[in-house]
Amino acid sequence: MTTQELAAKEKQESQEREQQTRAGRTFVPEVDIREDDQALWLWADMPGVGQDRVNVELHENTLTLEGDVSPQDYEGLAPVFTEYNVGNFVRRFTLPHAANFDREHITARLVNGVLEVKLPKAAKAQPRRIPISVA
Repeated sequence: MTTQELAAKEKQESQEREQQTRAGRTFVPEVDIREDDQALWLWADMPGVGQDRVNVELHENTLTLEGDVSPQDYEGLAPVFTEYNVGNFVRRFTLPHAANFDREHITARLVNGVLEVKLPKAAKAQPRRIPISVA
């Protein structure tokens, strides 16, 4: 392993104005994205966020991922060392071809602090093999 692989990375704090009205700090979650022929997949780190405190919304061409952490859950803790900052999470993505996704079948689930979002592609956006006819 290289030194860079072992170095701690600081969380990026959100600079969006609308987030300043919320209690506590707001962070930008780390996200992995994968696309295949059937769907677009996103995995976002949201440690400490409960399933009932997550919101996933696709409005027009903007996908928004939000997670709220209750600061009261962490009151009175005095850790010896910490790299985990308590706060809310928000991340927005612009999907220029949002019409290519089947909005009725978008799914999201939270597993062990990771939010998984699946945006299935609409049938019209999936690859299609064109049959060749003989003349």
